[in-house]
Amino acid sequence: SRAYISIINIRIILSFIILILNANLKIEDIKQSKRESKGENNVVKGPGEDGQAYYLPPGNSAEKDKLYRSNGFNARASDDIAINRTLYDIRHPKCKEFVYPKDLPTTSVIIPFFNEHWSTLLRTFTSILNRSPPEVLLEVILVDDGSDKEFLKDKLDDYISKIPKVSIIHLKKRAGLIRARLAGAKVANGEVIVFLDSHTECNIDWLPPLLAPIKENKRTCVCPFIDVIDFENFAYREQDEGARGAFDWELYYKRIPLSGADKKNLPMPFKSPVMAGGLFAISAEFFWELGGYDPGLDIWGGEQYELSFKIWQCGGVMLDAPCSRIGHIYRKFAPFSNPGVGDYLGRNYKRVAEVWMDEYADYIYRRRPHYYDINPGDLTEQKAIRKRLNCKPFKWFMTEIAYDLTKVYPPVEPPDFASGTIKSVSNPHLCVDTQFKHHQERFGLQSCGSGEQVFHLTWHKDIRPGKRPLCWDVSSGETQAPVLLYSCHGGMGNQLWKYDYVNQQLIHGVIPRCLDSNPGNMEIFVSVCDVNKETQKWSFERYEAKKLDNWDNDGLVM
Repeated sequence: SRAYISIINIRIILSFIILILNANLKIEDIKQSKRESKGENNVVKGPGEDGQAYYLPPGNSAEKDKLYRSNGFNARASDDIAINRTLYDIRHPKCKEFVYPKDLPTTSVIIPFFNEHWSTLLRTFTSILNRSPPEVLLEVILVDDGSDKEFLKDKLDDYISKIPKVSIIHLKKRAGLIRARLAGAKVANGEVIVFLDSHTECNIDWLPPLLAPIKENKRTCVCPFIDVIDFENFAYREQDEGARGAFDWELYYKRIPLSGADKKNLPMPFKSPVMAGGLFAISAEFFWELGGYDPGLDIWGGEQYELSFKIWQCGGVMLDAPCSRIGHIYRKFAPFSNPGVGDYLGRNYKRVAEVWMDEYADYIYRRRPHYYDINPGDLTEQKAIRKRLNCKPFKWFMTEIAYDLTKVYPPVEPPDFASGTIKSVSNPHLCVDTQFKHHQERFGLQSCGSGEQVFHLTWHKDIRPGKRPLCWDVSSGETQAPVLLYSCHGGMGNQLWKYDYVNQQLIHGVIPRCLDSNPGNMEIFVSVCDVNKETQKWSFERYEAKKLDNWDNDGLVM
C-alpha cells in the first residue's frame, strides 16, 4: 500500500513540474531550487525538509517583521521552504499496516481563506495533491473570502489554472469563514466533503482514514489528528496520543481524556463529542441533510459546536482518526481587524444554545449574563431542521456522548479553594499583579491596590486572574522558572497549584516548587521550596481551610 502511494506521489510531482515548465513559470516560484537529493535513500535536503525547524539567516529583519505583522506567523521563513516539502511519517506504526477499501468515496476538499500568505496557501493544496490517492481526490476548491491582497487575485487565478483539479471561487465581499465554507460546499461534486484551513499540511496517507468510516456509514463525520506547525520556524510537531473534544460552560473548546477502551484500541478511530474546528470529512448527503452550517452564524465561532451537536443529536456519529495527520499553523496573534459586525461571537453562541442545548443553555447565560439580552435572530429554520430530523434532546447528548464532561467542567462551578489578593509577607506593600497581560506573557509584583490583583485558586486547582480564562503556568525547569499566563487547560500538570496556609506557601506541580520573588526587580518565579525563606511566603486574602485540608478528595481529581 505504501509503495503504491509513493509511486502515485512521484507521478503527481512529475506531472506538476511538467505543468510548471510548460507555463514558463520560474522554478524559484515554487522553491524547487531549494531541494536536492543526496545518497542512496534519496534524502531531500533543504529548509524545513522532513518537517524540521528552519531558522532564517541574519538580515532582512524589516521584511520579516512586516510579513509577521500581516500574517501572525513567520511568513518570511515560509517563503524559503518548498511548497512541496517532505514530512516525516508521524503516524502510529500500526497505521502503516492498515488496508483500506479500494472503492472509497470521491472527495471534494474545500479551503476557505482570507488574506492568506502565498506560500502557506500553495503548500496547503500542494500537500493535498501530492498525498491523496488520485482516483479518490476529485477536486480542491479554494474559496477567497473577499481578500484584498493583490497576489490572491489574478496571480493566484493564473497559477491554479494550470494545475489539474484545483479551482477557485472569489466572494465579492468578506462573508466570514462559515459562509465561505458553505459557498464551497454548494459547488462541490464529491461524495464526501473535506474542510481544511488554508495554512495546513496534509501528511502521508491522510485521506483514506477519513473516508473509510464514511464508506461504512454515511452518517459519520471523521476528524484528523491535528499536529502543530510552529508559527516561528515551521517545525512539524505531533500532538499527544489524543483526547476527546469537549467544552466548558463559556463555550471554550476543551479536551477530556480518552476512555480506557479507546486508549487500548489506539490507533483505531474513537468517538469524540465535539470537533476542534475546521478540519473534518463528512458525507455531502449527510451534511446537507443536516442543513449544512447554520447560515445565520456570522464570520467564525460556534460552528463547530452547532455541527457537532447536530451530528450526534440527529442520528450521526463523530470520530477522530489517529491515522490521519494534518499539520496546522496556530498563529501567534490574529492579524485581521474586527469585521465590524458587533458581538458576532456572542450572537453565534446564543443561536447554537437556543436551538440545540435546551435547558443547558442557561448554564452558558449564567456565566455570560449579557447573553440574555442578545438577539439571536430568526431561529425558525434551524428549529424546523431539528424537528424534521427528530433529533434527540441535549440531555441525551450529555448523558450518552459527553458523559464525563461535567466531572471536569461542572455546569455550576464549585467554590474556590482561595481567592482575592496575593500579598508578599516579606514586603506587604507588594502584591502579585498581572497588569492585564495576555497569553504567554510573564507578570510579577506591583504596589498593592492597582492593576489586576484578584486571583482565584479554583476547583480545577489552578490560579486564574479575575474571570479571564488564563492560568498561571510554569513549564520551565530553570532554577528560577518564570510564571506565565497560558490558556487554562483544566488538566493540572504545569498549571497545578496548592496553597499551604500554615506555611503560607504557594506550591506548584507534582514535583513541588514554590512561588518565590525578587522584590528588587519585582519578578516572581518558582524555586525549590524552603519554609524558612521569607520571599516564598504569601498571604492569600481569603481561603477555605477545610477544603484545603481535604485537598486530595476535593476539587478536580484526575
